[in-house]
Parts: sequence; structure tokens; C-alpha cells
Amino acid sequence: MYTDGACRGNPGPGGWAWAVSDDWCESGAEDMTTNQRMELLAVLRVLEAFPSPQRLRIVSDSTYVVNCFKQRWWAAWRRKGWRNSRGEQVANQDLWRPIVDTVVDDRRGQVQLSWVKGHGGDPLNDLVDRLAVEAALSQRPLSRHPVG
Repeated sequence: MYTDGACRGNPGPGGWAWAVSDDWCESGAEDMTTNQRMELLAVLRVLEAFPSPQRLRIVSDSTYVVNCFKQRWWAAWRRKGWRNSRGEQVANQDLWRPIVDTVVDDRRGQVQLSWVKGHGGDPLNDLVDRLAVEAALSQRPLSRHPVG
């Protein structure tokens, strides 16, 4: 599963997308948001679309998303009552909390997050980038699912 978020201005109109293939993907939009929120919303939506017990490998070009799990930022956030190293509330908690709860608690060991270089020629990363940008610009969702 590839995910991406986009924003026209930051904050501004945003879009998110996930894709398994060109024929199996979704996108959505918010009228006033940030790029980081759209990156997170893409991950949350793919977790909702493919519930447990399915194993997932989520690929993102967002170091913000991937490093939270690779570097275990979530553990410190939880320990500190969802405050960062400066003692401030963690930004985007409304999205982080359900993602962390799902990946760390509900689906422990079933979800792997991996980083891919953005705009690096990976076909699925390019697809989700295009879908997220289109959603941000048009403010219209897209849903394609295989028939079967």
C-alpha cells in the first residue's frame, strides 16, 4: 500500500491518497489543512480500508510518518502524555493517536511502514502523489476498487 498527501499552500486545500494499483486506490480532500495532516490521513484511511487480520506494508515518502515508527517517537509521546520533547502538545494528535493505537496495539506486528524517495520514479509512489495533488486541486474524492 502506497500513501501520500499533498497541500496547495500550507495550510491550504489538501488531498490524500492510497493505492495498491492503478485500479485499486482511493483519495480524498479537505479544504483547509496541512501537508502533514494529509500524509497522516492517507495512512489512517488505508488502515481503515484493510482491517485486521490483513498484514500491511505501507510505503510513504513522508519521513514524518515513517520515522514516528522507525524511531519510536510514539513511545515517548505516550509516556509524556502526548507531549513532545519541548513539553508541547504533539501536533495532529487526532490523527496520530488512532494510527499509533492501530499499528502498535491492535495490529502489532501486522503493519510495516517503509520509506520511499518521493519523485524518485517509483510508479506507485508517483501514482499516489498524482492522486493526492488532483484531490487537493479538485477537492473531489476518488475511489477505484477491483470487481470480484
